[in-house]
Amino acid sequence: MTPGSIVLSLDAELAWGFHDLPELPTARVTEARESWQTLVELFEQYDVPATWTVVGSLFLDELDGEEGTHPAGEAWFERVPDGEPGPESVWFSQELIEAVIESPVDHEIGSHSFSHIEFGETTAEIAQAELEFSHDAASTHGIDLESFVFPRNNVGHRRVLAENGFTCYRGTAPERWYEGTRYEPAGKAATFLLGLSPPPIVTPQQDEFGLVNIPASLFLFEFGRAPPPLSTDPVVRQVARGLEALRAEPDGVLHLWLHPNNLTTAGDRSRLEEILSLVAEYRDTHGVPVETMGQVATRVSGRG
Repeated sequence: MTPGSIVLSLDAELAWGFHDLPELPTARVTEARESWQTLVELFEQYDVPATWTVVGSLFLDELDGEEGTHPAGEAWFERVPDGEPGPESVWFSQELIEAVIESPVDHEIGSHSFSHIEFGETTAEIAQAELEFSHDAASTHGIDLESFVFPRNNVGHRRVLAENGFTCYRGTAPERWYEGTRYEPAGKAATFLLGLSPPPIVTPQQDEFGLVNIPASLFLFEFGRAPPPLSTDPVVRQVARGLEALRAEPDGVLHLWLHPNNLTTAGDRSRLEEILSLVAEYRDTHGVPVETMGQVATRVSGRG
């Protein structure tokens, strides 16, 4: 029987995840670079690989005419500063990407589009440009992109994704029992605080375009810290419940995800360390692998 597996995927975007919003969230943007590096160090500490899906512009030193040729138009890029970036740039991050590439942990680097356009809200022409620009930017670092995470999880233009050499994407999470009901706020609180049910164990499958859909199981910052007198972090508890559930579904995947910029406080970092410790312990005890999205796609599609 094939063992289940654990997948961690990250939406690595720095300021690009917010550039279409009225205001940039100060803490998440200013702490983003340090948070990224903290994650690299934590993954190394626990020898846990992840799929880092990176906004393509982060591979660059600066925009070099892309804003003038991109079909989204120059206004889409108007917030991005001109000129060479400083060492604390929140728009370009070659050195952070290099930290992932040079890590002794076997991470995967995938794509989170070129400029964080929501694929479910745009045209095929713009989606095509986002993927072409992303491939070009990643190729300067010798990276061949195959895994994709849709900005804001807004799935769209999967045919274009397949036509541009991608093999898999993170799909939307299955609905949980309380979602869409009048009990949703109370149900969510009870589920996280009391651990009433585990996050879904998902089954990756190929879609009609040959792409492997690897749905999300749990966003690791979907819920805040537990109030006193509760002591266990509710998201850590959910991960523990998910790992227990994985043992009963040997062909399933527990797919955890986050943004590097979710780590803005010591409590956030503590949460991630607790989660990675649980994942590593479960892997070592039960022999369940931690896979990248690309590895899951290869296994499910039989292309290996």
